[in-house]
Amino acid sequence: MRFFRSLDPVHAMTFDLDDTLYDNHPVIRRLERDLRSWLIDAFPSLGQFTDDHWRGLKRQALQSNERCRNDVTIARETQLSYAFASIGIIGESQTQAIQDTMHQVTLLRNRVQIPEETHSTLKAITAKLPLVAITNGNVDLERIGLQGYFSHTLKAGPDGDAKPSADMFLRATELLNIPASSILHVGDHLVSDVLGAKAAGFQAAWFNDTAKGIESQTKTKVMPDVEINRIEQLLHFI
Repeated sequence: MRFFRSLDPVHAMTFDLDDTLYDNHPVIRRLERDLRSWLIDAFPSLGQFTDDHWRGLKRQALQSNERCRNDVTIARETQLSYAFASIGIIGESQTQAIQDTMHQVTLLRNRVQIPEETHSTLKAITAKLPLVAITNGNVDLERIGLQGYFSHTLKAGPDGDAKPSADMFLRATELLNIPASSILHVGDHLVSDVLGAKAAGFQAAWFNDTAKGIESQTKTKVMPDVEINRIEQLLHFI
């Protein structure tokens, strides 16, 4: 743990989810692999699509409107609409195809393994402080077994623009009824989490479980208040 500033007393914490409380990279890799297999079984014409084709459709979706850039669920639904339209599935058939596919996405997206240290740490913190989850993703906390630790869950799209926008941070201060300067936000991303939190007046803990220090991070725009390398180090603040 490295301190870059002196912290004020912490009266609440907000948490990023993906790659902070669990390793999300293998989850997304399996999701994309298994979803592709399911899509080809259900809609054989999609078998002609390469990885580059899917990436191109994703870029097209993200460029299409602001909602896609702030809501990963809407972005995927839009990507799927382009894919289905290109193989002649339109209208009500397309609506049903997207619905069926997104059901599979939900199942695959929530195959998350939560480390025991995450459970034990959150259990200890929530006994002392209120916690709010703030995520740009669409994981279901109830499905992955983390819902009980958080008084509220804020998701980009339904609850405001994606981090580093201040929207969800400001909403968290309203829900907690605690000054932003007394809230410690914990996250792995130096822009979405650290820059976003500091710009909203929060204190920021950067979760860094890599061997690279902040000096080598090209995305650093604002220094965090503290760097942690293990989630259980947060017990220092309760």
